[in-house]
Amino acid sequence: MAMTLHVDIVSAEASLFSGAAEFVAVPGEMGELGIYPRHTPLLTRIKPGAVRIKKESGEEELIYVSSGILEVQPFVVTILSDTAIRGHDLDEAKAMEAKRAAEEAMRDRSSAMDYAKAQAELAQAVAQLAAIQKLRKRT
Repeated sequence: MAMTLHVDIVSAEASLFSGAAEFVAVPGEMGELGIYPRHTPLLTRIKPGAVRIKKESGEEELIYVSSGILEVQPFVVTILSDTAIRGHDLDEAKAMEAKRAAEEAMRDRSSAMDYAKAQAELAQAVAQLAAIQKLRKRT
């Protein structure tokens, strides 16, 4: 039996995943982080993107997360995210519309604050679309 770590992914709304995994890939601020059991303790921010969880069975689960915090202990990974959505629940049409609206808001900026908000919304929409593409490649 392979060595595993316990993974918890929690959003403001609900707990989306709690279970054993052989490997977890997380979109860190400076790039994707690959986490195996016995990983060095780590605390960092995450950016919008797809978390890939390789379960004990070998099956992979994909969960989209918006910004948040990642805590890694040798046998425990905890992800606290503002928003988290299971891969199969992502809505491509909604993400495309959010991307279009954010791009339009960036063109029509009336203040620096509006522009920053539009940039954040665009980053989240693009990350959701990338997660959808990853999910499609796996099936």
